[in-house]
Amino acid sequence: MATVTVQEQYGISAPARAAAATKTVEVYDFRRPTTLAREHSRVLELAFETFARQWGTQLTAKVRMVCQVTCDQVLMQTYDDYASSLPASTAMVLCNLEGSSAKAVIQFPASTALTWVSHMLGGSGNRIAPERKFTQIEEALVRGLMSDALEDLRYSLGALLVVPISVDAIQYNSQFAQAAATADLMIVASFALEVGEGSSIATVALPARILLEQLGEVHPTGSRAKSKELLQAQLSRVPVEVSLRLTPVRVLPSRILDLAVGDILPIPHPKHRPLDLAVDGLSLARAAVGSNGSRLACIIIESKEKPR
Repeated sequence: MATVTVQEQYGISAPARAAAATKTVEVYDFRRPTTLAREHSRVLELAFETFARQWGTQLTAKVRMVCQVTCDQVLMQTYDDYASSLPASTAMVLCNLEGSSAKAVIQFPASTALTWVSHMLGGSGNRIAPERKFTQIEEALVRGLMSDALEDLRYSLGALLVVPISVDAIQYNSQFAQAAATADLMIVASFALEVGEGSSIATVALPARILLEQLGEVHPTGSRAKSKELLQAQLSRVPVEVSLRLTPVRVLPSRILDLAVGDILPIPHPKHRPLDLAVDGLSLARAAVGSNGSRLACIIIESKEKPR
């Protein structure tokens, strides 16, 4: 009979239990995949980082203040999720895309745009502007800035955006601006804007269909016909935990609750019997303890896996 000495009650440390309790789980809907392929995601991130630099240079020249634009994140989500994430009152520049009923969106706080206009007209821009609709003069200036931004966007995306894009209208309520159907997928890039001492968040949303069609041609991924083989090849390289264990013993909960350091539990494992080799709790083989040079090892003497 083998014995084991209890070193720590329950075998799980308090920090580990706390980490497990605070872990959050995100629900994924396989009917509406909203995850970009790694290759596509990297290409889009590089394109939008280029756009951020171009946009910052353009704003600096137009606003006559040092402006810095940084791309924070690129993701794919439904238009409904995108619109829900925006403030209720904000400036949304809707842009026409030739051959598409869905529109592109450039979104930023209206107060930020009013600060741009103030600098363009010779003001200091120090006073915090309220969230309100633009006047005709303000809207004309903002439209000019957005037209220049679209030129930078076309340059940055290159072959990914082959259809003409132009400014259509400016909306001020994110819940009423119908740029696309609620279930339409959008490529959304978020940017940190810094103009002088002020900072804000802006987003650019483009219909995913338009970009992914071109992205698949310029940067193709694997064929779906080989998805099974690719999945099997990937799973074969995923690391798993393998354990060599004694025969488990069944005890009453009262015995577990009364355990203390130094207590001994008898294990019903004969000395002559090989140990169980388990993967994720499932016993797959039996093995004897051995060595490989100076390191401990085990020798497989029997496999329990059933042939398929």
